[in-house]
Amino acid sequence: MGIQIFGTRKCQVTKKAERFFRERGVPFQSIDLAEKGISRGELASVAAAVGADALIDTEGRRFKDRGLDWQEYDPVEAALADPLLLKTPVVRDGKKAVLGYAPEAWAEWIKE
Repeated sequence: MGIQIFGTRKCQVTKKAERFFRERGVPFQSIDLAEKGISRGELASVAAAVGADALIDTEGRRFKDRGLDWQEYDPVEAALADPLLLKTPVVRDGKKAVLGYAPEAWAEWIKE
């Protein structure tokens, strides 16, 4: 399948993830969450790897603007409805996935 990086063009951490793989000559697919989003299957795979509760950026402005800090919500459904709520970057390689900047995990993947 290969590496997929979900993020936004404005996200500096997503850019760092892309640079990590580019500098090592590892091909990847970049998906802009502002344009395309993430499919239910892709999100289910990420949630299985990291846990559904870790998906949403609860410190982000979008989370606060939507008032989710005062509501009960399903993180998977919230992320499907608004992919910009996800912690970024979401980097996945098949069934493996991490959220945020995780060069140690990525280095392990490319060693395999």
